[in-house]
Amino acid sequence: MRVEYCLRVISEEEALEKILSAVPSSPPTEVFLGDALDRFAAADLFATIPIPPFDNSAMDGYAVVAESATKDTRLKIVGEQPAGISKNLSLSAGQAVRIFTGAPMPKGADTVVMQEETQREGDFVLVRTKQISEGDFVRQAGADLAIGQQIIKRGDRLRATALALLASQGIRSVTVGKRAQVAIVTTGDELVAPGKKLRAGQIFESNGVMLAALVVKADAKLSMRRHCRDNFDDLCEALRDATQYDAAIISGGVSVGERDFVREALQEIGAEIDLWRVAVKPGKPFLFGKRDQCRIFGLPGNPVSTFVTFLIFVRPVLLQMMGAAEIGLPRARVRLGHEISGDETRPHYFRGELKDGQFKVVGRQESHALFGLARANALLRVKAQEKLDAGSEVEVLLLD
Repeated sequence: MRVEYCLRVISEEEALEKILSAVPSSPPTEVFLGDALDRFAAADLFATIPIPPFDNSAMDGYAVVAESATKDTRLKIVGEQPAGISKNLSLSAGQAVRIFTGAPMPKGADTVVMQEETQREGDFVLVRTKQISEGDFVRQAGADLAIGQQIIKRGDRLRATALALLASQGIRSVTVGKRAQVAIVTTGDELVAPGKKLRAGQIFESNGVMLAALVVKADAKLSMRRHCRDNFDDLCEALRDATQYDAAIISGGVSVGERDFVREALQEIGAEIDLWRVAVKPGKPFLFGKRDQCRIFGLPGNPVSTFVTFLIFVRPVLLQMMGAAEIGLPRARVRLGHEISGDETRPHYFRGELKDGQFKVVGRQESHALFGLARANALLRVKAQEKLDAGSEVEVLLLD
């Protein structure tokens, strides 16, 4: 027996607010830096070591006292300091120490003369440069980073450069948000796995591939992926398995067709449906619910609808689960390349190409049009009944 639902159609903003408020916090975990790329910091971190940690040379050359190293001056070489452990060398006016990039400055030296501006003459060096100023080619301790300065904020994505900064502090491991574990269930009798033979009326299943890539791109962990035919019992079994994880993403079966079983199957396994149908185009039949610790997302089966609803509803939740401070897509202000008119009743996400600061719609804008979607690198949200003129400034969402 089919169950009738009276959940009202709600706005995109109300839906997202309701969904995000239902996201549980996950306990942080500690990982080695080598495993921390693109994870999210679980705590603020501050410098305990200055960078550079000591005065050092920015060039191969000679460490000198600036006031005694005028042009054509011959300086006595009193030692050599390579990069590495300090030899605790010192010098005074009229002397020089052979030095290499990154090597600690000898005591008493305040300047480095580049090797190219000198001439070695046995135990002496002849200065050839026309002008020398105190501090030339010397990296001062703490000039880049001072002790106590904040280096990481809670929720920051740990990119390669951030990991290098942590390593410069002698840090081997870092506390990050727990990686969300995600299950994907695709549905539909008409869908066939790529590589198998198509029969009349069948198409290759592509949403699973796309969703898996989007999950990985969001830095979550894909823990299960399964295709289910339009069979109620099989779907219930798949959903029981899928809801063992932090998030379950279901593609297809959430609309009002006679073989759209997802809502009834979720009720059968004891899940709660918090919302169904959102005033957004494409993607109106979007569903959100929960079962125990799992957050459930029912996405429309058309590929563009799947893609758009993942980005505006699922991606922010996964990022929030993992402790990200910034959960929205990057945005840019650009010029519109042509006139665009919105839908009569719903905000519409147009797929397009951003090039040279100008956005133009690309390909067909129907919810099934995968080719146009594949060519898009930005989304433009146009309000219901809104008309935008060519050349107007608009804000677009950037696609990775």
